[in-house]
Amino acid sequence: MHSGLVNPIDLAKEGRQAGFLAIPFSIDRSPYYQIRIPVLRLKNGEGPSILLMAGNHGDEYEGELQLARLMRRLEPSKIRGAMTILPIANVPAVMAAKRCSPFDGGNLNRAFPGDPSGTPTARLAHFLETQLFPFHDIVLDLHSGGTSMAHLPCTLIERQADDARFRRSAELLAAIGGSHAFIADNGQSAPTSMGAASRAGAIGLSGEFGGGGTVTPDSMAFTACAIDRLLLTLGIVDGPILSRKPLPAPGPLQLLSLSRHSQGIYAERRGWFEPAVRLGAAVLQGDIAGWYHDLERLDQPEEALLFAEGGVVISSRLHCDSQAGDCLIQVAEPIDG
Repeated sequence: MHSGLVNPIDLAKEGRQAGFLAIPFSIDRSPYYQIRIPVLRLKNGEGPSILLMAGNHGDEYEGELQLARLMRRLEPSKIRGAMTILPIANVPAVMAAKRCSPFDGGNLNRAFPGDPSGTPTARLAHFLETQLFPFHDIVLDLHSGGTSMAHLPCTLIERQADDARFRRSAELLAAIGGSHAFIADNGQSAPTSMGAASRAGAIGLSGEFGGGGTVTPDSMAFTACAIDRLLLTLGIVDGPILSRKPLPAPGPLQLLSLSRHSQGIYAERRGWFEPAVRLGAAVLQGDIAGWYHDLERLDQPEEALLFAEGGVVISSRLHCDSQAGDCLIQVAEPIDG
């Protein structure tokens, strides 16, 4: 069945191909409108094949900006093997500065394996999982905390049933660098890009490279180093492409686990959140995580929020104004191995 997505790229062709994936989607302003997703394909002989992707969520900018820069800097002669770059995969969300697509409300990272006759987000997810991911050895999907969350920079892989693939995933995770990393246990049926990569037979790599709906010198440098290290480790390039300074040697890597609801604190009513700890802080069960204020009842004192578990603070809500159900802060458990 046709996915309702037009792909101009021939994955077997040598050289450079630039164009747009096109998803037909009729709107009031334009009955024959197309959602146009920029794509670049580079191929130079035999070698590893990698897909680099950002803009899965529209308000996560480190990957979007660095992959756009990579597109401008690379030519086929500078690589060995094949590379596909999707710098702003969820174009409607990127252009609206939102996590999800304003056309259909779709969260691309919860839409896999998709639907070839569904909404634009579902059609894109289906195309990625069935027509693009299977033709790559590695899928790198770059994320951040988005507009509402500050996030400790970290990398991520999914646990694999195949021992050899899991060992290779862990090797690449270490090679990327960074001081913290997750091994997720979402399972083979996960509706995420990492679940899709696993089902497609590719090694999936991801992570949170910043947050706050903005970029900083540190978050951009971390993202550049991660991409450069991965490409160098795979032997696709001979030297760094994005990093402005020589690549430092990767330091110690602390593995983390985030698997229980009790590792987060969630708002139970409307209120205003004041955090008490910084990202990366080591906290104990019962420590104060922050205070919850009620500006509609100024006679009431702020409520102290306590961590139900100890660990490393990995994310914190940036929007002070919060609603019931909003995640306010999370800790992850350090693990060995």
